[in-house]
Amino acid sequence: MVYQLRRQQFVAGDPGQVWDFFATPANLDRLTSPHLRFQMVGDVAPRMYAGQMIEYRVGIVPGWTARWVTEITHVREGEYFVDEQRIGPYRLWHHEHHFAPAAGGVTMIDRVTYDPGWGWLGAGAHAVWIERKLAEIFDFRGAQIARLFPSPGP
Repeated sequence: MVYQLRRQQFVAGDPGQVWDFFATPANLDRLTSPHLRFQMVGDVAPRMYAGQMIEYRVGIVPGWTARWVTEITHVREGEYFVDEQRIGPYRLWHHEHHFAPAAGGVTMIDRVTYDPGWGWLGAGAHAVWIERKLAEIFDFRGAQIARLFPSPGP
């Protein structure tokens, strides 16, 4: 079964600087909870580009680290990029990152289309655990983004 996750967040700051942060693959570590034991594998180009393959390890559950290979399939400078899982725990993972200029910053929209696979077992795991876990991951990410790009005070 295919599921979707959508998040929208205002990011304070210059749109060019916000884009540069998200176009730098090494910054993904700064947005990922330490509980996931995130680790990039091998050399990663300092700037994202279409066709780029990024390999990392992620601690999905305690005691198990999954290999995840992502391809950056589309990039439109300053507007959006798309990453798709090539190897990893999901049957399908398609993550669109959109950036729209807004007063004082950028509105960032994430659209994730995913399928855990495994038929009814995957659907059950989604209902019991996956949906909640993804919400936690994106909640942490949102809090980190707000911390890294604080809105100016009144």
